[in-house]
Amino acid sequence: MTKPTRYHEFLTLQSRGVLALPPELRKRYQLDRPGAQVEVTEREDGVLELRPQVAVPASQTWFWTQEWQERERAADADLAAGRVIVTDDAESFLAELDT
Repeated sequence: MTKPTRYHEFLTLQSRGVLALPPELRKRYQLDRPGAQVEVTEREDGVLELRPQVAVPASQTWFWTQEWQERERAADADLAAGRVIVTDDAESFLAELDT
């Protein structure tokens, strides 16, 4: 069974190659927000793929630094290996920090 097409329409390129996406698509994929981007991939079969990308707010760029991402991977590895302590409440957690 094939998946139904959610949107299918022809779009006209404007001057300088500008392509305007319909408002319903911009809203659905949050492309109506400032800084939103669309990734374009040209496939070998001649198909152009468009993927919506929402820019990272400046206040959250720290999370995507190389150093922070390395720490995230280390934390994931600790979790996967069971190197964690689980507590039932905040009081137990704070007590665990003191040990």
